Amino acid sequence: MRPLIHWLSRPTEPRSFPYSPVLKEFHRVGKHFAEKSFLALLDSARQAMTRQGPGSGDAATRQLAAFLDVALDKWDGRYDYRSYLALRLLRLPCGPDDPTPGAQTAARRQTRDRLLVRLVADTLAFELAAAARTTELLPQQRPGPAVVVKRCRLGVRAVASALARLGMAEVVGAHAPTTTAANLHTIARDLALPGDPSLRLTMLPVHVTHDEYLFIRVLQGYECLFAGVADELRATVAALAGHTPGAAVDRLGYAGDLLRTAGPLFSLLATMQPESFRTFRQYTEGASAIQSRSYKLIESLCRTPQADRLDSVAYQSVPEIQARVRGGQPTVDQTYRSAVAEGRLTGADGILVARRMAAFAGALSQWRRTHLRVAVSMLGAQTGTGYTEGTPYLAAISTAPVFTATTTDPPATDPTGKRCA
Repeated sequence: MRPLIHWLSRPTEPRSFPYSPVLKEFHRVGKHFAEKSFLALLDSARQAMTRQGPGSGDAATRQLAAFLDVALDKWDGRYDYRSYLALRLLRLPCGPDDPTPGAQTAARRQTRDRLLVRLVADTLAFELAAAARTTELLPQQRPGPAVVVKRCRLGVRAVASALARLGMAEVVGAHAPTTTAANLHTIARDLALPGDPSLRLTMLPVHVTHDEYLFIRVLQGYECLFAGVADELRATVAALAGHTPGAAVDRLGYAGDLLRTAGPLFSLLATMQPESFRTFRQYTEGASAIQSRSYKLIESLCRTPQADRLDSVAYQSVPEIQARVRGGQPTVDQTYRSAVAEGRLTGADGILVARRMAAFAGALSQWRRTHLRVAVSMLGAQTGTGYTEGTPYLAAISTAPVFTATTTDPPATDPTGKRCA
């Protein structure tokens, strides 16, 4: 690794770090098979950055530190779901030090939508490049032309709602799936604002199987959506606990919309070739969606988990969320009950909030069932990579109630006569 050795031989400057040759080396063999001598050089780079001290925390330094954190997870023996997906590089929640959501609701929603579109567009661009044989990245077990077309169609569908929220619903056009996917990639390039994360740094697959690219990007997309849902639920709790509990209607409605529009991502993931999944999955032991911090935050914000659930490996994997729950984290279920009991949530507002809670519960329950269905088709009876029993674990939690204060059956209409969002 001459570029890396050359960088280490001079005063280390984060802006000049040789990202491209380093990524190329990881992509050549997969992170699991990276040579120890190469990883040792990266470890030396990390040590050099550490020696610069706490006063050198500019954006370039933070990016390099986060990249090395992801690149060296297996070397350090701390490889997990969050490092596998490079969540810190994507600036998605992955630890107890993540900043608390601010009050700029519209800006945060747009940031999530832009990132989701960029992730899916990048996925489809890779599919098109592989089909055209213009990339040598992840060359094993490439899908056939029909699968590529299907992925393009489903990928565009998966971001249709996000594009609509961004005011770009008609920009992509109604062309052949591959043409539409190419248009989406062109549009997505313009969605990256100055300072936005570089997506190329967040693709460090463990193997050289083609479909791992799709797998990583779809999971990153879900983490983006989960982070948004968690934001909305926290705001819902604050609204229900305050003087204007009716304001929870918008937050619950938006959270439910995010979950419903996330469904097509599963359709995209379901095009993954089972044999390809089995090939790279054997090298992802220790990284499992059971470690998803944002999903556990969603679940625990809806209602307080039962003791056996809270003590399970699911919450042991996210100790900061487990500690919050044990510390009395308020929930939508709890604050709704209080608002009703105290007479702060009555009349039409009370009916609307209850209906939105039911609609959200229906959307989350549907997501769980779909997750289980996809997992069964890919995993069968295999155990999970997060030290669980696999699909039986998912089946057991798929029927758990989302809320207990209201019915979980989504209603047909709200008091205004419109269908509930």
